Amino acid sequence: MKAIIFDFDGTLADTLPICYYAFRCVFKEFDQKNLSPEEIKLMFGPSETGIIRENLFNINKEQAIEMYYKKYFENHSQLVKQNKDIDKLIKHLKNKGIKLGIVTGKARRSLDISLEALQMESFFDVIITGDDVKKPKPNPEGVIKALSVLDVQNDEAVFIGDSDADIHAGVQANVYTAGVRWLCNYRTLEFTTQPNRIFNNVPEFINFINMGVLNES
Repeated sequence: MKAIIFDFDGTLADTLPICYYAFRCVFKEFDQKNLSPEEIKLMFGPSETGIIRENLFNINKEQAIEMYYKKYFENHSQLVKQNKDIDKLIKHLKNKGIKLGIVTGKARRSLDISLEALQMESFFDVIITGDDVKKPKPNPEGVIKALSVLDVQNDEAVFIGDSDADIHAGVQANVYTAGVRWLCNYRTLEFTTQPNRIFNNVPEFINFINMGVLNES
């Protein structure tokens, strides 16, 4: 195993609350809609800008996008906290010489806000955002692009995510898939596309890595 590629929201950071909050503010302000987290979750796939452009009825979409980022930035520290287990995991993998990547549907702008706030910006060898692909997850385009940048084969990498779209993208890219439910606000209770392995906490995955099980699977 040479590389581990992560989803971001709900996998590397518990950012779903800030995403829900910012979207609720936007749709309340511009469409007078009170959206639930479940309704917002159904829109996931495109980047935040794509979600707003595709789902907002109000014609002032660029203003709505700016409002989303304003709310996301201003409330990030209140709604998103650093996770010591995740920080330990990332540093552990880097120390082992494993290449790290992110493939996320988030736009680059919001991801940069989160990475800086959580002091993660220097750890990743490749970052593919929703701005960098034509087809978001569950399409494997982002995972395949990350593999190419990392210069690793699909049988040398793992893709980790908390949603069906993540696992489906990983399966289509023919990489080992890990479904995770280790943050409070993960997205999938039961995966419809079965990952190779499911992890309910970060120490379990660290032990799995240390045992070299991925190399044998």
